Parts: sequence; structure tokens; C-alpha cells
Amino acid sequence: MDFKHELALKIAAALDLDILEIEDTIEIPANAEMGDYSYPCFKLAKLKKKAPNMIAQDLAAELGEIEFIDAVETVAAYVNFRMNKAYMAEITLKAVLEAGADYGRSEIGNGKTVVMDYSSPNIAKPLHIGHIRTTMIGNALYKTQKFLGYNVVGINYLGDWGTQFGKMIVAVKSWGDKELIEKGGIKELVNLYIRFHDEADEKPDLNDEARSWMLKMQNGDEEAMGLWKWICDISRKELDITYKRLNITFDSYRGESYYNDKMMPVVEELKEKNLLVESDGAQIVNLEEYNMPPCLILRKDGGTLYPTRDIAAAMDRMEMYKLHKSIYITGLEQNLHFAQWFKVIELMGYEWAKDLVHISYGMISLDSGKLSTRKGNVIYLEDLLDEAVARTLEIINEKNPTLENKEEVAEQVGIGAIIFNDLYNSRIKDVTFSWEKMLNFEGETGPYVQYTCARAYSVLQKAEFSPDKNIDYSLLDDDASFNIMKLLYTYPDKLIESAEKYEPYIITRHLTAIAQAFNYFYHENPILSSEGELKKARLNLVYAVREVLKTGLGLIGIQAPDKM
Repeated sequence: MDFKHELALKIAAALDLDILEIEDTIEIPANAEMGDYSYPCFKLAKLKKKAPNMIAQDLAAELGEIEFIDAVETVAAYVNFRMNKAYMAEITLKAVLEAGADYGRSEIGNGKTVVMDYSSPNIAKPLHIGHIRTTMIGNALYKTQKFLGYNVVGINYLGDWGTQFGKMIVAVKSWGDKELIEKGGIKELVNLYIRFHDEADEKPDLNDEARSWMLKMQNGDEEAMGLWKWICDISRKELDITYKRLNITFDSYRGESYYNDKMMPVVEELKEKNLLVESDGAQIVNLEEYNMPPCLILRKDGGTLYPTRDIAAAMDRMEMYKLHKSIYITGLEQNLHFAQWFKVIELMGYEWAKDLVHISYGMISLDSGKLSTRKGNVIYLEDLLDEAVARTLEIINEKNPTLENKEEVAEQVGIGAIIFNDLYNSRIKDVTFSWEKMLNFEGETGPYVQYTCARAYSVLQKAEFSPDKNIDYSLLDDDASFNIMKLLYTYPDKLIESAEKYEPYIITRHLTAIAQAFNYFYHENPILSSEGELKKARLNLVYAVREVLKTGLGLIGIQAPDKM
């Protein structure tokens, strides 16, 4: 039942007003002591020609008894409603028990295709800490939108073309050992790339050689393309290992190279529509009218640029998928870039320009200062994951040394801690990377929510429990149970809100609140030592909490171990 909607129906009938306006006005009080729902009457003063507090009193009297409401009270201009706890328990628990892991799943996205472009590292370079935010935010939104019925296409738009490949080929041919490169993977390729730049400082003609190889690639030279493909394959193989650790999969790895033959048609179309202007030899789209710098389409030498490629990719994806939305997840520093080429597509006359969405996010830094990505000084994501797992294993060995599958649990908890930390605040906020904070099992952290989930599982295992909807819901009328019930009830709405606002933190915070409410319930109410119908009711509530926490964690990309 949608309690807010049902309540709005009652109020609308009593006031003879439009239900939608009433529903938009109903609030959830910040202070639970004021009730579970509240309707302010200020806006009705002019219409009813009465003081708001008098309107509130009249409305409370007019409403009479409502099946799912225990009490209707007035405070000044507010009419406050207290839910019937047994009714709320029955409606909510039955829904969770019936749906299980599908509780909160929706069909609101049915028939709508969404493309999500995220992570998108450069080939021959490892994933580093700077890739965390786009990868984690993208994965959480991908999973959540899919859960809500959207046809989601996850694209890893790889940087697999450009002048760096000419340099890589020169480095491989000059100093590379094929066996060593295949064994060392991306890190060995990075070493060769760094060496190229060091050597090129002394021998500038190496840059000419690199440009020559890039030209060969552009002309389809067999040797050049063979080396390019080999470098790409090595990189993809290693990237997939890291993505697997993060439980991330993509539907497409279509990178920049795919659009090499699709950019000139874009340039020609821009010319035909009189949008291209020459500026110092380059070809631009003038955006001065829109308070933006010009969007560069062609360099002086005729070479294409990122906007050209992005426009070609957007047009190709729209034609291929018939999109509802095309979403790009990158850092704040790229806001202007996306605003520019989105505007160019709009000026080209494409109505679907409004369906292009740039999801930006803040910076990530260590608690000791900003991260450095200077030459040869990158914090690799693989090393970061290893460190998180090692630190978690130390904690497990200290607190629960006899735990089965310690290494597997440490992997799930350590990596989960990194993901949770990244997704705990609004994406626009900067993220501070602190080991002490992230791996705290008692704070608002991933390990805390995972541990709560494991605690619930342990209770259910000891009780040899199986779900049963035939329980006495009136026994779950204490405040601790009711607090959990309200959070479980609003969980499906939080999923929708998270998807619509592109904000995974809404789910992350809600899961934390459920975990906190459950731990309070756990300490306030005996579960295994209770008896009869009371024990049965409480165990079903524990089951519901465990299902929602496990599913919710999965939606933000975190696994929930059964034991910790």
C-alpha cells in the first residue's frame, strides 16, 4: 500500500481539493515524535478564509477514523498522523516476505533503454585511484536502473586510439620483450612508455618515428595494426581481472577506435548545416551566444578532437539503441566539455540532445593530501584493492581468527569498504580516502552494514528459520520494530529516488539507517530466547532486514558474506 497516497485521498475528499496537490504537500516529520506523516495547512488560509491552525483542527475532526492511522493530532497549523504499527508491519513484512530478494524491484523502466558510459580507462595504462569514482558510481547506477526495469547498456568507452600508440609501438620494437610484456602486462607497457619519454628527451627523432607508426595505423598497415591489437588485448585481459574483483561487467567495450570512420560524416553534416566556422586554421562551432568557448571540431592539420569523436559516438548509440537516456559519468572538470558538445548536437537539430546527461562528481584525495598522478607516480587501483584486503585480513585474524574462508571474506569486506566509502556522500562532494575510517566495523561504513547482514544471517541459521507470512503482526508494535518497518517500507522509494537523481548515496545512507535500526532492535528485543508467536514474528523481521540489506548492498556493487 502507498500510505502517503491513501492518506492524500482521505485529505483531498475532506477538503474537496486535488489529490496531487495534497500528496505533494504531505511531509514526513524530521522528529518522529511529531508523527509519521504531517499535513501543513498554511496554503489553505486564503482559500478557506480561516487561520491555518483552525483549518487544521477542522480537518482533523472531519477525517474521522482511518484504517491504517492510530491517531490524528494537531500542532499549530499541522495535522499529524501516527501510523497503526500492526498495520504497517503486516503490509511491509508481507511485501518483503513475498518478494524476497526482488523486494523493491520495479517495472518503471520497462521499454526504456539507457546507455551508461563509465570507467573508460586508456589502453596500455592501468586503472588507478582516479578511476574509482566513475567506475563505482557507474556500476551502482547501472545495477539500480536495471533493477527498476530499464534496459541498461553499460559501455566502457576505452581510450584505444591516439598518438600514444605510435609511441608504444616504437617502445615495444626498440626495447620490448614479448614474453616479458605478456607476463608483466600493463605495468610493463607503462615502463616502456615512460622509457620512451625519457629516451625522447635525448633523441627527439623518436617522436617523428612514433608519428610515422601512428600514420601507419591510420592507413591500416598490417604490422602496425597487429601490434596495436596485441597491446589492446593485453590491456583488456588485465582490466577484466580488476573488474571481476569489483563484480563489474560491461555490455560493450567499444572504444575510440570504433569511431575513426564515423567522424568525417559528422564534420560534413556540421558544414551542411552552416555550423562550422574557421578560426586560426581550425574548424569550430561558435558557442559565444551560449556563454561558452568555441567547440573545436578539427585541428589546423585536419585532425579530429574529443568533441568530434563524442558527437559521432552519441549519434551512433542513438541510432543503434533508440535511447531513452545516454548517461556519461566523469569528473567535474569535464562539465564544460560535455556542455559544449551537447549544445552542438542541439544546434544540429537533434531533439534527443535533451536526453544526453552528464553525471559529474567531486575529487578523491588521501587523508594525508591530494593524490599524485605525476609521471611514474600513480596509485594503481589493483594495489589499492590488495591493501584493503590485506588490512581487512589483519582485522579478521585479530577479531575472528577461526573464521572459515577468511581470504574470501577479506576480499569482499576490503573491496566493499572502498566502494561504500566512495558512495556514502552525494557524488558531487569530494571523497577523502582514510583506511581507519573505511575499515571501521562500528561506524557508518561498508564493513558495519556487511557485519549487520551477517549478524542477521547468524540469527536465522541458529533458529533454523524459514519465512512464514502467517504471523501475529500486532506483536511487532514496539518502537524498535516500528523504526525498522518504516525504513523497509520506504526502501523501494529510495531505489527510485536514487535512480532518478543519479545518486547512489541515497541507497547507501538508507542501508546504513536500516543496519543501525536493526542493531538497536537486536539489543532491545530478545530474539532466539523469545518464545512462540513472538519469536516467529521477530525472526521474520530479521529475515526481511537481511534480504533488503543483502540486495541493497548488491545494487551498489558490494557482496554480503554470510559470516564475518
